[in-house]
Amino acid sequence: MSLTDIVNKLYFQPRRKELERYGTEGETIQREVMEYLVERAKDTEYGRKHLFSTIRTYDDFVQNIPVNTYEELKGDIDRMRHGERNVLWPGTVRWYAKSSGTTNDKSKFIPVSHEGLQTIHYQGGKDVIAYYLGNHPESRLFNGKSLILGGSHSPNYNLPNSLVGDLSAILIENINPLANLCRVPKKETALLSDFEVKRDRIARETMRQNVTNLSGVPSWMLSVLVRVMELSGKQHLEEVWPNLEVFFHGGIAFTPYREQYQQLITKPDMNYMETYNASEGFFGIQDDPADSSMSLMIDYGVFYEFLPMDELGSDHPNIVPLWGVETGRNYAMLISTSCGLWRYEIGDTVQFTSTRPYKFIITGRTKYFINAFGEELIMDNAEKGLEAACKATGAQISDYTAAPIYMDAKARCRHQWLIEFAKAPSSLKEFSDILDAKLQEINSDYEAKRFHNVTLQPLEIIVARKDLFNDWLKTKGKLGGQHKIPRLSNSRTNLEELLSMNQ
Repeated sequence: MSLTDIVNKLYFQPRRKELERYGTEGETIQREVMEYLVERAKDTEYGRKHLFSTIRTYDDFVQNIPVNTYEELKGDIDRMRHGERNVLWPGTVRWYAKSSGTTNDKSKFIPVSHEGLQTIHYQGGKDVIAYYLGNHPESRLFNGKSLILGGSHSPNYNLPNSLVGDLSAILIENINPLANLCRVPKKETALLSDFEVKRDRIARETMRQNVTNLSGVPSWMLSVLVRVMELSGKQHLEEVWPNLEVFFHGGIAFTPYREQYQQLITKPDMNYMETYNASEGFFGIQDDPADSSMSLMIDYGVFYEFLPMDELGSDHPNIVPLWGVETGRNYAMLISTSCGLWRYEIGDTVQFTSTRPYKFIITGRTKYFINAFGEELIMDNAEKGLEAACKATGAQISDYTAAPIYMDAKARCRHQWLIEFAKAPSSLKEFSDILDAKLQEINSDYEAKRFHNVTLQPLEIIVARKDLFNDWLKTKGKLGGQHKIPRLSNSRTNLEELLSMNQ
């Protein structure tokens, strides 16, 4: 019996038995979660304000608690960051996951309570392993090391009662010390803030280790693996780590990177497993290698609701709990969690492929965005960046769109902007530099990805010919009326069509 077999039998087989409830008791489980969250928070300031003590049913829950965006909860979160207790969740919340900003702020600070850390984020990591070992009983996962990428954290802008950082850094900082025995790189390296230095150190520390599994965001991990190959002089990753068997990936779509990983790792039995973990919580796991959809994790400290996307923006949308969803329909996801988020619009959209158990795919965001590499560039960022560049150069814009160019063989990538100018700038480079600098100023995730040009290269601007966008809309039968140019997209489909017409 290997170490993996022993760990699997003692810890993960019992959990897989519990997960079987997902297929038959989804509604019961989620009602229990709702009741638990309300009971725990009824004596908080938010709970008293919204009469949590009177909530008995889901209808009461809806009646008493409003739907929230970050802006609605920001004031309470700021007070929590200053050390106030019992605001959105019982006790003091010390940790805050820094995420990309909103219209009004460069960054969001998502509370991560001790309870949420244990019952949401760490439980998600454990269940990834439970599902994986169930699907791969031959695994020798724990016979080697896990290469886990992390971000960094720091004091909370001179607020001594709290710390902020990337969620991955918070997880590494608070992890059970026993887990560090099977994790690389060392903690000090994993939490470095300079990714260029971190990337090199990770490669040097791990290339002679027996790495059996990888965990991280595809774009960041690919950059590290490219450095491993450079230092090792090998052609394929399995020459460095012959026992590598799985990459647990999440954060951004894996599809654009799959071919590059398959060129880098040529062993036929390499496995890839998607997870849906965010600053706000751990929500989904790909439990079946043959099915790209993920299982919604319904017995954590997360209560789910869903707003049909075709009703987004209406005065009285028909928001439904999990047991009210339909397969094949696009929903915006709302969450209430043991970190103090209440009926919170996370901004992601999902579509269910099954309801016994509840399985889904991520379909996008509620707004235009580019998040190919974790930069989470939103429409408001783009508009403010272009405004700054036009003001500084005297340029005027008729239309524009932007999309990513995915990584080349050296793990480099960039954003490509196609802009039709009503009045062109005298220097396209100056315009580009100002746009890039402004985006870094107002979006902390974009700034991080652009740091030292390690992952995200300077953006590229292509000048569109006159009337290009109108001609493109005409080919779609969408010229005039309420039809709009898709400004930002993870997909290059629209941009490639426009470029082909830009003669």
